[in-house]
Amino acid sequence: MANNHHPKDEAYLSAVIPKRIMLFEDLQANQLEYLQSLPHDPIKVTYRDGNNVEVVIEGTRWETTPMEIAMQISKGLAKSALVSSVNDELWDMRDAFWHSSAFILGQVLEQEYGCKLCIEPCKAREEDFYYDAFYGGLSLNELHFPNIEAGVAKAAREKLRFERIEVTKDQALEMFSDNEFKVETINDLLEDETITVYRCGPLVDLCSGPHIPNISFVKAFKCLKASSAYWRGDRNRESLQRVNGISFPDDKQLKAYLMSIEEAKKYDHRLLGQQQKLFFCHERSPGSWFFLPHGTRVYKKLMEFIENEYWKRGYAEVITPNMYNMKLWETSGHAANYKENMFTFDIDKQEFGLKPMNCPGHCLMFQHSVPSYTELPMRLADFGVLHRNEASGALSGLTRVRRFQQDDAHIFCTKDQVREEVKGVLEFFDYVYTRFGFTYELKLSTRPEKYLGDLETWNRAENDLEQALEDFGKPFLLNEGDGAFYGPKIDITVSDAMKRKFQCATLQLDFQLPNRFELEYALPAKNEDKVKRERPVMIHRAVLGSVERMFAILLEHYKGKWPFWLSPRQAIVCSVSNNQNDYAKKVRDQIHEARYYVDVDIIMNRHIKTKVKEAQRAQYNYILVVGDEEAKTGQVTVRPRDEGPLSSRSKFPVMSVEALLDEFKHKTANFL
Repeated sequence: MANNHHPKDEAYLSAVIPKRIMLFEDLQANQLEYLQSLPHDPIKVTYRDGNNVEVVIEGTRWETTPMEIAMQISKGLAKSALVSSVNDELWDMRDAFWHSSAFILGQVLEQEYGCKLCIEPCKAREEDFYYDAFYGGLSLNELHFPNIEAGVAKAAREKLRFERIEVTKDQALEMFSDNEFKVETINDLLEDETITVYRCGPLVDLCSGPHIPNISFVKAFKCLKASSAYWRGDRNRESLQRVNGISFPDDKQLKAYLMSIEEAKKYDHRLLGQQQKLFFCHERSPGSWFFLPHGTRVYKKLMEFIENEYWKRGYAEVITPNMYNMKLWETSGHAANYKENMFTFDIDKQEFGLKPMNCPGHCLMFQHSVPSYTELPMRLADFGVLHRNEASGALSGLTRVRRFQQDDAHIFCTKDQVREEVKGVLEFFDYVYTRFGFTYELKLSTRPEKYLGDLETWNRAENDLEQALEDFGKPFLLNEGDGAFYGPKIDITVSDAMKRKFQCATLQLDFQLPNRFELEYALPAKNEDKVKRERPVMIHRAVLGSVERMFAILLEHYKGKWPFWLSPRQAIVCSVSNNQNDYAKKVRDQIHEARYYVDVDIIMNRHIKTKVKEAQRAQYNYILVVGDEEAKTGQVTVRPRDEGPLSSRSKFPVMSVEALLDEFKHKTANFL
């Protein structure tokens, strides 16, 4: 049995915790004194009430807080409010709630196990939150969870509140000098970068916030799992322990969440994939999956679905190499920032790498032709195989793999075409996700603190994305400062039938790759003897994202019951007795010739109830029963897959094969 009370370095804790608290309080007092010296002018705070009526409240600059405003509106609001919005900067309430819970998780881990916390509390992921820490020789497991959960509950009962200060880089280094992980993080920051530090009870930590007023709002907390991780994801660095947790404002929500987790386990794609004989993985090729015949049917159907939309939407499919000389990745910048995630090898004493993404290859393709402005927008689509050298511990079914394909495309266009192209991509997203039965959320992620390019270009790009979103007509959130360093982006989060969230699609503007590859298109000049050249804008976009990952999401979303148009087992013909076997095969052949996936069960001397039961277990959409009467009339009895095998045949519709094929055609055309 694990030792839940792992010996901890009491000397370390007794030295660093009081030191950090003392420095925090000193800096906090200095900042408060500075704020009090500033002019405290009257201000007007404007908000809209429940009837959307604008209300103005008097306040004082550098003094009035959002909580005081809430108190003036109503004590009930002040008691229940978690997060405020100031000057239209919106924060996701769940994100702040889970972010604060992660902070307290870190506090308990440090206090109970004497670990060195490695990152600031992560923002809410789609399913939970976590904290990474260095424990030396300790490996956490489920036996440690009650101790951790009790520590969080104790902090909540004490109503520990969050306090915030801003510090300089030197001040941060002094405060966290005893933690080499924090020191490394701080040293990577720019000299003039704003660094925020939060305190809650005994924990003082680097943190970007935001946080809820105090931890008493967390009424229910649960540890979900403990696992290993590497510092900064580098397998050559220190081995860390990651604790994942979940929290809610009450026990009822926690119980509902845990029930949903148990429900989801029944439909884990790895389990369903095995049951339905769709795919498997082998130790001889970890992270690269084998798709069996029925799994390949679904995989190819997903690709065909996107390919058909490419035809309608003006995309040109291309094929590009799987491996390139590493000089290409030096040009693109991936060699400097991504090489450890690539598979590399030597050929003729030169270093090559398998491609982890398609964009540099598409840049070479654009560069090869130097197109005219009349050829833009150029929409290049590529289903090429990609390889990423994921750590073995990070591999997870079809959702985290080493070999995969994407419905990857890059749009090269003029600056004036960006808005319309982005709108077209958003409509593409909507069309696909609606057919899958997903709902989705949109977020516009803007310029981060560290960015490349000039401010004017960024401002125009952000405005183009915002205008395209407004033209699209769906609500969206603003995610300030979360864009890529090379351009702003739109994040799309889908929700499946079990209300789980996934980020699959991507839409990113890129100004840097066109510069790195010196891409140009030709424009007519005033002097006919000369040609004017301009840089294109590059739009990265994927709708499905990884086909493997989307396969897994859809398998779980449908709970193994594929809709007819996507199903690898659309129909099976079952004979009542051996006398109808020839007719059953004839029906099978008719359906097969119409290009639908159909099988036949004519196993000798097996009862029809057994045949139907096995067909239902295999999730055939249509179970077609044929007896003497059907053979005489050229018809089939259609039994739904979810109807019990003991149900009387008389209650099911009888159809001609021609009428049945019309129904199949209708369902396929309408994605049913």
